[in-house]
Amino acid sequence: MAKELRELDKDLIIVDKDAQKVETLRDEAYEAIVGDVGDPGLLDRINTKNLSGILILSSDTLANKAALDNVRKKVSRDVYCVARATDVINMQEMEAMGADLVIMPPRMVAKSLSRSLERAEGLRRGNKMAQWFENIRGKKMAIMVHNNPDPDAIAGALGLKTIANSHDIRSDIVYHGEIGHQENKAFVNLLGIDLYRYEDIEMAAYDKIAMVDCSGPGANNPLPTNTHIGIIIDHHPITDSDIDAEFIDIRPNVGASSTIVTKYLQELNIDIDGKLATALLYGIRTDTLDFKRNTDSADLSAASYLYPLSDHDILDQLERPSMSIETLDVLGEAINNRQVIGSYLLSNVGSIRDRDTLPQAADYLLNLEGISTTIVFGVSEDKIFISGRSNDIRINLGDVMKRAFGEEAGGGHANAAAARIELGVFSAARDRQTLLRLVNEAVVKRFLTAVGVEEDDI
Repeated sequence: MAKELRELDKDLIIVDKDAQKVETLRDEAYEAIVGDVGDPGLLDRINTKNLSGILILSSDTLANKAALDNVRKKVSRDVYCVARATDVINMQEMEAMGADLVIMPPRMVAKSLSRSLERAEGLRRGNKMAQWFENIRGKKMAIMVHNNPDPDAIAGALGLKTIANSHDIRSDIVYHGEIGHQENKAFVNLLGIDLYRYEDIEMAAYDKIAMVDCSGPGANNPLPTNTHIGIIIDHHPITDSDIDAEFIDIRPNVGASSTIVTKYLQELNIDIDGKLATALLYGIRTDTLDFKRNTDSADLSAASYLYPLSDHDILDQLERPSMSIETLDVLGEAINNRQVIGSYLLSNVGSIRDRDTLPQAADYLLNLEGISTTIVFGVSEDKIFISGRSNDIRINLGDVMKRAFGEEAGGGHANAAAARIELGVFSAARDRQTLLRLVNEAVVKRFLTAVGVEEDDI
């Protein structure tokens, strides 16, 4: 510490009770005196008028407390005071005594090591990805996103496409389903992002397949489950680790796939233009619900990096899109058909054309007083779509969806999840009303059973 402060041209006086140490310090041209930091008379020997800070750093906690008490009694409160503690209890006591900062060396070392390891791991992953792309230089790649892609999936794919371009690799972003949510449509249109429908392209024309925001072939995407994948980037928990892929980076602790891709762009020193920065920032914000859901420090640091590079006029437009008539109709049905059991709200909105209206309704209904979990579901021509939201810390909604509707059908995060079920036997119903009634009974019963609500309470 003394050496660091001297290199910063700081004048300092060092106090130590070991006379030999003091002599050694003087030989090295430090101003040092022999004294006990816990001695009430120590400060009388030092001119404290021009001090900017006092560092109490002995290994004796009791002596440090005594020194801190003396400092706060005899020295101006304007003097910045740092004290050393050996544990959390002493740290809290020293803070209460008036220390401006209390440090715990083991914790500081642990944090420093953790940051170093994180940087080393990031560098290793970045080099590994760069080598993977270098090995396919000049080839053609399809970047597959999940069905009915959201901004996080599209932005992450756009970022991966940028990395591919830097290695002279032509790539196309491919999706299946619909981009139905009005915000998602605005996102694609305002940023001019080129997307290709799965049905309109020939996958055999691509040398490699990458996947972003989905954990493997067949998992909410149209690829056959035995498809060989080049690279997978995702932040959703994975249940099947036996995936045929050359490069896999799945980080369930991170809130958005856009965060992972942003980190790679930084590690590979690839320039991020305004369009890409806006897309990635919006992807992170939407998937973390403006940093209120499944948010990690990596999401915050990525957003901080992207924010000054983004087009804020476009971001403002994206946050205020017009609401479609179908979204309004589904929201109305969700309100009218709500069933409330304790703090759980379930609503069957009937027939739907756009599945993206369901999460919007689930988000909206979660604002109702006394509601901690919402489940909104509807029926298309051949499937039942279910979307859930929760702020109940006692349940993991993703796990509940899996228990209720099956590992393959349901999943997601602790507070945002979804499920998709084939109509199967329900399709034999005599008419649409009977079908909707049977679906309602089955979905409600399965969900409540999964969260532990007894059948007598249903």
